[in-house]
Amino acid sequence: MAAKIHSSEDARRLARKRLPWMVFDYIDGAAGAETGAARNRAAFDNLDLRPRILRDVSDRSLSVPLWDKPTKAPFGISPMGMCNLAGPGADMMLARLAARENVPLGVSTVASTAMEPLIEEAEGNAWFQLYFSGDGTGTFKLVERAKAAGYETIVLTVDVAEVGRRPRELRHGFTMPFKIGPKQFIDFALHPRWSLTSLYAGKPQMANFDMDGYDFDRTESRAKADWDTLARLRDMWPGKLVVKGVLDAEDSVALKAAGVDAIQVSSHGSRQLDSAPPPILKLAEIREALGPDYPLFYDTGLRSGEDIVKAYAQGANFTFFGRILQFAIAAGGEEGLRELWSVLKSETSITLAQIGKRALIADDTANR
Repeated sequence: MAAKIHSSEDARRLARKRLPWMVFDYIDGAAGAETGAARNRAAFDNLDLRPRILRDVSDRSLSVPLWDKPTKAPFGISPMGMCNLAGPGADMMLARLAARENVPLGVSTVASTAMEPLIEEAEGNAWFQLYFSGDGTGTFKLVERAKAAGYETIVLTVDVAEVGRRPRELRHGFTMPFKIGPKQFIDFALHPRWSLTSLYAGKPQMANFDMDGYDFDRTESRAKADWDTLARLRDMWPGKLVVKGVLDAEDSVALKAAGVDAIQVSSHGSRQLDSAPPPILKLAEIREALGPDYPLFYDTGLRSGEDIVKAYAQGANFTFFGRILQFAIAAGGEEGLRELWSVLKSETSITLAQIGKRALIADDTANR
């Protein structure tokens, strides 16, 4: 019988046992000495919620409006590269979850499943995450391809001018495209359950790069992206444009003025700059700078339903979970993913009850 998942930490603990060390550290690792990840976690832990009593909170809702459409959960799925390393078919599991919950699936530039089948499986609930790379030639080919596939939202990730150094990855020799040398072979041999299922399904690859003349190099500089790049993307993209990886209020105001439809406050899961400020502490500052009505999203460091409620209290309109969903898949496949998602929704609902609220974004009469 599969071990029960009662929290995101349960999923992480089980994933650590079952995944090769290289794969676990790729998913779990952060930049530098990983103090940034620790400081963001501490910042969440230091935020209090205000318990309120004797309010009728029996009728609670987790639905929030996203581009004027209701969701079934107040959180979606962050774009994550090479998800199928967590387990065969992980990308499609996440897509099916997005369809069931009416929440966005972030489809990474370096997804291990191509963008076309993912938006189909997600029943349209998919946003394409875009990295600018090199001189941009291949980048804008991907934009046209996303448009042809039916994507209505592009998420431009701007916090990877250069790929952050993640020592845990480097020690294992992790690369994309995926390579298997003697060190990796030993690691996989010591984790036969993962190896027999995952490698049997085929060597993981970056599936969006089957276009002639465009081979994506993960280590290639992305430093040429500038405000003119953003303007070009805005001109060619008719749908919603989100900019992800923002931690500065001044930048946020400039992005709003440049016609960006929403901003996602994020430090890339603390995977880029170890000395970046805790994103959860920048959220309220950016909300104040942008005003109350501008769409503001949040990811980085979310581990529970209480974290979700804290992010909304700091000004978020929507939130995204990342690596813990991969841990759930590694721990228990699609059943594990459903189990953790249910836990996260339950935690969020219970937290609302404890603080006397019936919804995350509403004119909540229970608070009067």
